[in-house]
Amino acid sequence: MMLAFILRKNLFGSVFLGALLVLSSASCQAVMSLADAYAAIATKKRVDLTHAFGPETPVWHGFGQATMAAAADPESHQPYTLEHDGFHTTFYAMVGQYGTHIDPPAHFDPKGQTMDNIPLEDMILPLIVIDMTPLLKAEPNHAFNLDDLRSWEQTHGAIPLRAFVALRTDMGRDFEKNPERFKRSPFPGWSLPVVKFLFESRGTVAIGHEALDTDTTETFDSEAWLLKHGHWQIEALTNLDKVPATGAVMVVTWPKVRGGFGFPARAFAILP
Repeated sequence: MMLAFILRKNLFGSVFLGALLVLSSASCQAVMSLADAYAAIATKKRVDLTHAFGPETPVWHGFGQATMAAAADPESHQPYTLEHDGFHTTFYAMVGQYGTHIDPPAHFDPKGQTMDNIPLEDMILPLIVIDMTPLLKAEPNHAFNLDDLRSWEQTHGAIPLRAFVALRTDMGRDFEKNPERFKRSPFPGWSLPVVKFLFESRGTVAIGHEALDTDTTETFDSEAWLLKHGHWQIEALTNLDKVPATGAVMVVTWPKVRGGFGFPARAFAILP
């Protein structure tokens, strides 16, 4: 048996030393086990991309604030307490599009995919972060356009297939500190040509951004197009300034609400 060593890239963009085993005329490549993969991941830094939410969380004016109160016994209507019942729990009343959340296609499309049907394979993806904050100095409400994307790709390379592409604007810094400013409109966002290009020419799986909407057009042009074409997005992301432009991995998930049109999500990045 002949043993040869080769350099390859793993899923997270790091170079590792792999072994190629050859026996007679047959050959097979050694495959990293899940235990090996986890051991590699366990050493990597994580960045939480999710806002904590509560009754005062910024939300679109058409929805209204969430209410959260102690859950009560349906017969006595008395709230459960640790002292009396040995446990406490909370009753939540809120719109699905609250805090950091997912918009599945069904949010805009009557025939679109609901959040419970988005495949697990799409919840762990290569993460691309486009920093458009330098463009906001001259135009605070800039819509990221194709020329901007071409310039970004000249520096960082073409966006890879099956990526999650996030737009950094630093709006997330106002989410708790200055919620009224966070809810402003217009705000920096995506232009429709860029959204189309990402999905049609770059094979993007999903996009994300720090604002509560994709764009500031009166008819939600970018948001409507992506949802009505079978794509999904994560809104109200945060901490994108702590993630490199390329090389990180996005992990995002949400409760499996049957036929759900949207819900708070939990997203984090694994850094290279």
